[in-house]
Amino acid sequence: MRTAMNLAALAVASYALLCLALYLLQERLIFFPEKLPAGYAFDYDIPFEEVTWPVDGAELHALHFRVDDARGVILYFHGNAGSLRGWGDVGEELAGYGYDVVISDYRGYGKSGGHITGEAQLLADADATYAYVRQRYAEDRIVLYGRSVGSAPATYLAAQHRPRLLILEAPLYSLRDLASRVMPPIAPLGLLLKYELPVYRWLGESECPAVIFHGTDDEVIPFDSSLRLLAHTRSPATFVPVEGGRHNNLERFEAYQAGLAEALGN
Repeated sequence: MRTAMNLAALAVASYALLCLALYLLQERLIFFPEKLPAGYAFDYDIPFEEVTWPVDGAELHALHFRVDDARGVILYFHGNAGSLRGWGDVGEELAGYGYDVVISDYRGYGKSGGHITGEAQLLADADATYAYVRQRYAEDRIVLYGRSVGSAPATYLAAQHRPRLLILEAPLYSLRDLASRVMPPIAPLGLLLKYELPVYRWLGESECPAVIFHGTDDEVIPFDSSLRLLAHTRSPATFVPVEGGRHNNLERFEAYQAGLAEALGN
């Protein structure tokens, strides 16, 4: 009997330690930043500048690409790994559609300071990023673009403001939904997870048109996440399924290229 009680106590203690570790270390399971030295030099074939703006306790770093006679600006929120060392190429590509592009690194990524500690902070930083853009462009010239985890801040901003368009690529339904698919069912996500990121709710609150791209073979965020998001839209929404597309290769497919060109007016 005593042995059984000891084993039960050990199991409970182990479970509690596992839950504590998941709570304390969850940023390491969600965000995979690449740090860049302050002197890192970016190199692109179109005009750009490195810009920064202050946030609570840190400073965010971004690239601002500019084109002649811009049709507007694309504010791009990238995925959860890397830095502008790689994501900056996306900014240059999007500028090819005739738009200025602003793409920033999250806290702790690239040359941005600090580190991400919670959802409220992440969204406050998104507000600051939008403020930078809004000071330079009218809202009816702003296109929000969110990729993967970046779909959360982009959709949040679409719900708070009146941009011209929201584009989502391989979006979350919510982070809690994604976590429930990969975490063991015994984990109390409602208590442990600091990041709900309810894209579905914000999409339902947004009044701007939306275009959603998702690969049918996405191995990271299931294709049905976008199918379920469609049920929450209250404004005109276009869904572009990319047959055979995975999480990181949609730009190779004609369906994505044609859909993006149409969305951006090309």
